[in-house]
Amino acid sequence: MNQPHFPDKIRSLPIFQGRFDANKLTTDNVDIYFASYPKHTEIEAHQHDTDNYGVITQGELILIVDGKEQCFYPGDWYHIPPNTIHAARFEKDTSEIEFWFKENS
Repeated sequence: MNQPHFPDKIRSLPIFQGRFDANKLTTDNVDIYFASYPKHTEIEAHQHDTDNYGVITQGELILIVDGKEQCFYPGDWYHIPPNTIHAARFEKDTSEIEFWFKENS
């Protein structure tokens, strides 16, 4: 995994075993992902049972919800409520920090 955008301490966190490259920090109420996506990455429509917030730290995220695309750039925060079907596209090398809040948190 190559995530040079994040410091060594962040890259030393456990590696997420999922559909994207990330280091994962877990607490009782939230999983925090330090994720990087190479340009031209596409994530197909899916949903989570978590309440997700994220901030773009490099590049851009194109988030698709209800057929509508919205772009997020460095410093922009986004929110995906639980059970919302969404997809994502990355036309540039992109990094983000994403917070997946578990139910009742």
